[in-house]
Amino acid sequence: MIQFFHVSKRFVGGQVALDDLSFEIARAEMVFITGASGAGKTTLLKLIFREDTPTQGQILVNGRNVSSLPRAKVPFLRRTIGVVFQDFRLIARKTVFENVSYLPRILGMDREQQRRLAYETLRRVGLAHRLTAFPQQLSGGEKQRVAIARALINAPEILLADEPTGNLDPDLAREILELFVELNLRGTTILFATHDRALIDRLARRVLTLEHGRLLSDRPAAAEPVLPPAPATLDLAAMPPVEVAATEDGETPREEPAREEAAP
Repeated sequence: MIQFFHVSKRFVGGQVALDDLSFEIARAEMVFITGASGAGKTTLLKLIFREDTPTQGQILVNGRNVSSLPRAKVPFLRRTIGVVFQDFRLIARKTVFENVSYLPRILGMDREQQRRLAYETLRRVGLAHRLTAFPQQLSGGEKQRVAIARALINAPEILLADEPTGNLDPDLAREILELFVELNLRGTTILFATHDRALIDRLARRVLTLEHGRLLSDRPAAAEPVLPPAPATLDLAAMPPVEVAATEDGETPREEPAREEAAP
């Protein structure tokens, strides 16, 4: 599903972010990408959804060479990919509901479908009660969960997560990890970038380790990846429903630009 062929990325000034990477990720595989800060994890993810392009090499996603994909077709690629950004990229003047539901609006869903889908997705990450809040009213962990909900709302084929549990406490990080495992078992291909080795050790999944932009190791998944028993947690399904008010101006949130193109 995702193939890298001798991919390198160098920035202006000669800084090497990635150096001659070659690997393949199969459909419905869950892969951790790890390494110290600056190892190239974020750059690798950006190349997959065409926020950036490689200096050398080719990247194929579902058989399409994303490096040479015409700009007009990039939004269609991104509709099949959910991205959890490390810096959240929430729209400050929009509510949680509006931030999460912008893609369904772009895809032409009616308002009732948008509300139902946004509520159910936010409920899964424990934030159904924050639908009408603005990003500046949220904690770092809440912003992270909104970013995760936004990435999940369209049931993407591929989910790219850049340190998705970095701002969460250990119990909530475990719940989010379990959610990702559930999505993977349903067929979503997941690339999970993290430097948290303890988190990686909870699952016996494949691990790509980067060091100074090079692929240091590619550890295969064990035969039966499982999570240890989880402690009792709050039953989010039992939370009372929240009525979502209609957007006053009816405006569709626009995608924020990422360099020369729009963010997915």
